[in-house]
Amino acid sequence: MSTTPKTSWVKAYIGLGSNVGDRVYFLQHAVFRLGRTEGFRIRKISPLYETDPLYKEDQPSFLNGVLEAETILSPEALLRMLKQVERELGRGVRETWGPREIDLDLLSYGDLVIETSPLSVPHPRLHERDFVLIPLAEIAPDWIHPKFKKSVKSLLTEGRGVFHESHPKPYPVEVAGETV
Repeated sequence: MSTTPKTSWVKAYIGLGSNVGDRVYFLQHAVFRLGRTEGFRIRKISPLYETDPLYKEDQPSFLNGVLEAETILSPEALLRMLKQVERELGRGVRETWGPREIDLDLLSYGDLVIETSPLSVPHPRLHERDFVLIPLAEIAPDWIHPKFKKSVKSLLTEGRGVFHESHPKPYPVEVAGETV
């Protein structure tokens, strides 16, 4: 009889974004790198949307999307892995809300609510950002915000987000030779 505890896979959602250089390249390589991580399985990827920047408007537009995964990594280990992938892809330390080659945000981890430094799950501004909510709704229309107990559809219809519909251009993302 084995005494090794069984590890449960947890559903996590990751926000994807890029607005520097070849945005599609950075997003494809981030997805490829995430897909090769032990203890992390990609299940779905939303279409990407071209969106105007928020908060700091004098920068290039973003490509944004959301990835659904299952993981056995702890929330803290998952956040460290996301930051490592960002560094590997050349993301440097820049101004808050400034341009970035790649941005990988831990949006949610199961139904946990964690508010520590540096980890906040669900992402503290997820519910305000249609550039996250719209792609999230495409791959997980029944997802419930663990803190507010509202569906992604409800969050969208409340109209608190700032999605710039002037650029709703989906971009395909290729993972291991397959377009998703």
